[in-house]
Amino acid sequence: MSAESGSVYKFSAPLLDGRVVELDTLKGQVLLIVNTASQCGFTPQYAGLEALYQRYRDRGFEVLGFPCNQFGRQEPGTESEIETFCKKNYGVSFPMFAKIEVNGPEAHPLYQFLKKQRRGLLGTERIKWNFTKFLVDRKGRVVRRYGSSAKPEAIAPEIERLLSETA
Repeated sequence: MSAESGSVYKFSAPLLDGRVVELDTLKGQVLLIVNTASQCGFTPQYAGLEALYQRYRDRGFEVLGFPCNQFGRQEPGTESEIETFCKKNYGVSFPMFAKIEVNGPEAHPLYQFLKKQRRGLLGTERIKWNFTKFLVDRKGRVVRRYGSSAKPEAIAPEIERLLSETA
């Protein structure tokens, strides 16, 4: 079993523009992985996520956004529409990936992994709603799962702690 078998580094996913990102290119960074939607009550969290990204990116922090249409069909747009919406309304500059599923048999392998690493309320794996967040340390280990209602700014102290640790 390799050191990466327990890390997010074994996964890849396409960005909104179709370019595939191998997550092992993010080794040594602290990651916040979020399933997003453009027509959700939590959509304004894009602003908080962007603020975190701007505040910490020069210290080795990345936000990875994964649009998902599985919750109330709140992400119906195409990849192009999602990109335009995020940039125009929230100035999103962190990586946004192509739309995926996070639950069920078609769930993206990254999300299958994340859910097994950090279960939700009452030990359930299932993602409950949009803007569930997974915090990953510099070694690619999932250290914490946050529900939709967790505001991005509330995660800042934990991000600070992880950024202060050496890779």
